Amino acid sequence: QVQLVESGGGLVQAGGSLRLSCAASGRSFSINSMDWYRQAPGKQRDLVASITGGTITNNGDSVKGRFTISRDNAKNTVYLQMNSLKPEDTAVYYCHTIVRGIEYWGQGTQVTVSS
Repeated sequence: QVQLVESGGGLVQAGGSLRLSCAASGRSFSINSMDWYRQAPGKQRDLVASITGGTITNNGDSVKGRFTISRDNAKNTVYLQMNSLKPEDTAVYYCHTIVRGIEYWGQGTQVTVSS
């Protein structure tokens, strides 16, 4: 079992920044790849960024150059630094991983960007 707990969401004005955190516990030593997804109201859940070992993949032109994923293995924590936020970044952000073929999701953290 793996537990993922996100934090760091909130309300921010356009152009502002937030840093999301996702702390993993349980069989977290088995985690190699971790991802951030987001889901806006009425839309599907989309991949935002992934990190596997030390390799980072940012998915989507809409976040490139603005969002950065990183991890602290000692703390079993993955981060999503979000800069130059836009109203269209408003969504619930979820942490995700797959361990031994089993998917795990965090509870989500709301990010709201006002114009």
